Amino acid sequence: MTITQEIRPTEANTPSNILDRLTLVLDAFDGRESLGLTDIVNRTGLPRSSAHRMLDRLVRLRWLQRQGRNYSLGIRLVELGSLAVHQDRVHAASGEHLHHLYRATGMVVHLAILDGEDVVYLDKIGGRLAAQVPTRVGGRLPAARTALGRALLAYQNRDEPGGELIRELGYAVERSGALAGFGCIAAPIGEVGEATTAVSICGPLTRMSFDSRMTTPVQLTAAAIVRSLNAGRFVTPTLQRRNVLRSLPTAPSVLAEG
Repeated sequence: MTITQEIRPTEANTPSNILDRLTLVLDAFDGRESLGLTDIVNRTGLPRSSAHRMLDRLVRLRWLQRQGRNYSLGIRLVELGSLAVHQDRVHAASGEHLHHLYRATGMVVHLAILDGEDVVYLDKIGGRLAAQVPTRVGGRLPAARTALGRALLAYQNRDEPGGELIRELGYAVERSGALAGFGCIAAPIGEVGEATTAVSICGPLTRMSFDSRMTTPVQLTAAAIVRSLNAGRFVTPTLQRRNVLRSLPTAPSVLAEG
């Protein structure tokens, strides 16, 4: 089926029209493993020269790959698709546990994923204190400067300072790293070599304690999220199903907000 699209010269290079044409090209692969230039021109209705330029650009960006005269979806789209699916699963499995962690510690709770050399924040919970922590859902920070990132880099077996100790303890701490005046404790969600997401608590250094009073709830939360992710895939022993976080006392700062 040929799609006819009129593109006026004055509109051809506007961001919206560029995105529209990119979408047309990528959508052309729906149900097809590979396409040639002629196939793409017929499916999109784009001028041949424009389609060729866009295909070359998409190959350079790794959104498409070229084999001979044919094009197919590239590894970057596979990576992004996998990331999106993983984000949805982890976010759905973690919601209740993140709220329990906030109630037990009174600190700002983050959920983040490792993306290259950065961490990307998937969730943030923290009551009034959250406004004091300059992070946002969808925001990025260099992984090496955050407890979340350092925990994940260590669990990816990267050769980073302190990585061996993080793997031994099962958590990472950061004092005035990417966030001056704040401390964070983070635990990876999953095993060494597998974890790509982590959970953390963050708060002013004057209110943080870097001992079992706060490290344990973070680790319990990471373990609880793993159990929720695995629910239905295998039977978890009864003693491990109990959410210990529910039995922890509510932090005074959370009670004060109520």
